Amino acid sequence: MVHKFTTDLTVDWCPGCGNFGILRALTMALSELKFDPEQVALVSGIGCSGKTPHYVNVAGMHTLHGRGIPFAAGIKLANPALNVIVTGGDGDLLGIGAGHFVGEGRRNSGLTILVFDNQVYGLTKGQSSPTMPMGMKTKGLFRPNILNRINPVTLALSSGYTFVARGFSFDTVQLKEIIKKGILHEGSAVIDILQPCPTYNNINTMEVYRKSVYKLEDDPSWDPVVNPGNEDELSAKFEKAYVRALEFGERIPTGIFFENRTMPGLPRRISEYVSGYMENPPATQVVSLDDGTTVVDPVETFRDKKIY
Repeated sequence: MVHKFTTDLTVDWCPGCGNFGILRALTMALSELKFDPEQVALVSGIGCSGKTPHYVNVAGMHTLHGRGIPFAAGIKLANPALNVIVTGGDGDLLGIGAGHFVGEGRRNSGLTILVFDNQVYGLTKGQSSPTMPMGMKTKGLFRPNILNRINPVTLALSSGYTFVARGFSFDTVQLKEIIKKGILHEGSAVIDILQPCPTYNNINTMEVYRKSVYKLEDDPSWDPVVNPGNEDELSAKFEKAYVRALEFGERIPTGIFFENRTMPGLPRRISEYVSGYMENPPATQVVSLDDGTTVVDPVETFRDKKIY
């Protein structure tokens, strides 16, 4: 059965915004994976991208600025069977949320993180975001940007994410396939998605990106996957991915940079120490009776325990 993953709400992003392509690629991916909407949780922070859960027919959480990742990690650890997706802007995830972004790379919980990357803070009228290059002056800025940029792909690689990719919002077919692979990957996946902001970024337009982007998979020798038993390939493929990710200018690579299948996700690592965790995780445990009476006795739970 193919489920409908779009809602009936009017999508009110600015005309020409790259968010439309991302939304389309995401709903196509969920449909082609034949998920039931109850199998998916979608978490966002604040910004134009924060509206995404309103437009996708799954359990959606519109959370705090920069806090989408820890919120989503809590959902995933409470119920590892869920496919948990985070949608956030470059400012949301790499500005105020940068610490959480790096921390999730260490945890490898099994999230799929979509970075809506337009190099500006669109919701707050076009200020430079952490991904805007130094010296760029868009029409929303009084003067050129004086701060250096963050490269989301190299940061994700350095932080330990086991699936790192980049897409382009107006190539929905490629982006859809990347999102599907990111969701099916056991560990946490980061997908940096280049998108125009027609309202505030008059430099990185759709036309400019169309001339710049090229696909890694068009190179028949490109193989970013490290499978179990081939751990000796890790260093070499990581280095190749990092070097290619530094290429950002007249030519910008899209596709999967690195996929490490040798690192188990955090839920599987927890299950090695907590018996029955995967079969009976916290979200499925009975905590109260039908009348609301708690099954757990908090006094007994913490009796003789040292609480720090």
